Amino acid sequence: MNNSRVTSKVFPVILCGGSGTRLWPLSRSGFPKQFLVLSGGASQHSLFQQAIERTQDAAESHGSLGSTLIVTNEEHRFLALDQLRELRNIKATLLLEPSGRNTAPALTLAALCALKQGDDPILLITPADQTIQNQPAFEKVMQLALQIAQTGAITILGITPSAPETGYGYIKARAQGAQSCGGMVVERFVEKPNLATATQYLREGGYYWNSGMFVVKTSVWLSALKEFRPDILEATTKAWEGKATDTSDDAIFIRPDQALFNAISSESIDYAVIEHCPGSRFAIQMVALDAGWNDLGAWDAVWQVGSPDAHGNVTCGDTVLDQTTNSLVYSSARLVSAVGVDSLVIVETADAVLVADRKNSQEVKAIVNRLEQEGREEKNLHRKVNRPWGWYDSVDEGERFKVKRIQVKPGASLSLQMHHHRAEHWIVVKGTAEITNGNQVITLSENQSTYIPQGQKHRLANPGKEPLEIIEVQSGSYLGEDDIVRFEDTYGRK
Repeated sequence: MNNSRVTSKVFPVILCGGSGTRLWPLSRSGFPKQFLVLSGGASQHSLFQQAIERTQDAAESHGSLGSTLIVTNEEHRFLALDQLRELRNIKATLLLEPSGRNTAPALTLAALCALKQGDDPILLITPADQTIQNQPAFEKVMQLALQIAQTGAITILGITPSAPETGYGYIKARAQGAQSCGGMVVERFVEKPNLATATQYLREGGYYWNSGMFVVKTSVWLSALKEFRPDILEATTKAWEGKATDTSDDAIFIRPDQALFNAISSESIDYAVIEHCPGSRFAIQMVALDAGWNDLGAWDAVWQVGSPDAHGNVTCGDTVLDQTTNSLVYSSARLVSAVGVDSLVIVETADAVLVADRKNSQEVKAIVNRLEQEGREEKNLHRKVNRPWGWYDSVDEGERFKVKRIQVKPGASLSLQMHHHRAEHWIVVKGTAEITNGNQVITLSENQSTYIPQGQKHRLANPGKEPLEIIEVQSGSYLGEDDIVRFEDTYGRK
């Protein structure tokens, strides 16, 4: 193997879309699985944070490190920014999609951004919702992938299969001659097979799971997209050219033109380009990865990567089990107990509980579809909801009233707003509150309170250096989150 360092600048690209519906009720559209801590072990970082650290370490070890490019939805920008701030020495650019158009346009945004910052840099692309248990093995394989990509080949990471999985696409690849640098020739891609076909693949050998991770020069990706899907390249380029840019202390935000981006065809990287490459003028190779990879696509996968006890149970939170085996039990708010069960998934949150057979955990998406059809808010948001200024937790509600616990970050403020259908009582329980109430601006400390009449313009701010916490009691004929008129907002929300 050639041990020379990669000379091109390497840009990690984190594809941070998706809603993770199979991991409901923990993963929801307002707080999807990539932002959750799920992989067990000593790491208390989310899957998103792990992806950033993993790819940055690999890129920095084997080339000149470029900015980390994060493609995510506009709705999740502050979730991503808050988690970025928990990491050290991360220089990031957030490319904010106004709507999900799948991974091909997302990667094209990152490629156009990287092209402006380097001389045909290499893109190291990974989804944000995977886990790797063996970082040294990952870095060794990534070194090889970067070297192959330096030659102009598209390089995919294929996972050495350990079981006849039916939830993954497969890559058929064969070894090259002794003169090759270590990559394998990709012969074809195979859609997710049934169990009999997957079993046959393992028996034959030469088949690998498609990880969704790959390495490619920017110019090669753009040329291949122009060859196979010129419509996506043209439309994404136009949206990119109409972009708006703003910065914070620790990140750059880039927003493509909303109308133009929404008009782009929705297509995956694989369907748009990768599956067309074998036999074409675009060289495509695969390197095999055996590093404890898992895409955590369902609760059974979370059980697989967990740390089981003597009875095969993986637990999190406050749990008590008796005569229970091979189960995943997750508690987020209350004591969860189980007696005499085997191979179950039990997941508890403050407002929802899931019980499923582990072998059927892929079918949780059917529950999410039902919730969407019925207009249930549990599909989208947890009881505790993160906001750019902090969070709120709806602790109780009934006819014509709702009680929230609200925390505001130091120096942060909510929008200047008004409600048509409700009044609010605020009680400060911790910190100092600066409150705009109509034409008055007052300061309240612990145990003090105020009343916001229906239809009154108001704002809550934290002028202090410690978190502000209040109890809010709403009363009125309608208490939905959409009863809000914003007049001024620090975070660009309409």
